[in-house]
Amino acid sequence: LKMEKWKTLQSEYLHKSPFGNIRKDQCKLPNGLVIDDYYVNEYSDWVNAIVLTKENQLVLVEQYRHAGEDFFLEIPAGKREGNETHEEGLLREVKEETGYITREEPILLGEFMVNPATQTNKVITYLLFDCFQAHEQELDDTEEINVKLIDFDHFGELILTNQVNTQLFTANAYFMAKHFLAETLAKTPNQK
Repeated sequence: LKMEKWKTLQSEYLHKSPFGNIRKDQCKLPNGLVIDDYYVNEYSDWVNAIVLTKENQLVLVEQYRHAGEDFFLEIPAGKREGNETHEEGLLREVKEETGYITREEPILLGEFMVNPATQTNKVITYLLFDCFQAHEQELDDTEEINVKLIDFDHFGELILTNQVNTQLFTANAYFMAKHFLAETLAKTPNQK
């Protein structure tokens, strides 16, 4: 069965801001049905990373998330600024949020649409090895972030047993990194 895309008959912006835009589309479906008010959130792509130290510690950031009304333990994340590449934006965000840096190249684990039903952005996920703290945090006035170190191998159990308050992007990145590391070790059994 061949599927067809929807046709956008009309679009208007209800809200625009540096954080993101809200667009209202009028869409015609392949069966002829017209949806007059389909709302789309336009956001910039996000970058995030599993940040690992030489000691196999996972570098996490704990912060209050207003929509979730609680404190969440997450991997460092953000969006690019100016003409930054994804990698440059990521390394800057990790340095600003945690003070950690690495001399190793970021390893791309994957990129996925966040919620293609209503959002235009992707999250691009990396793995950073051999990270070490070289700087103080450089936080915005609106940010209050505690840096936490947790053993990488133990963090998966905390996610699976709901012992940690986290979000989908952190869980997804963790299990992608775990798979990548298992595959890498399987190919090079004499190296860590």
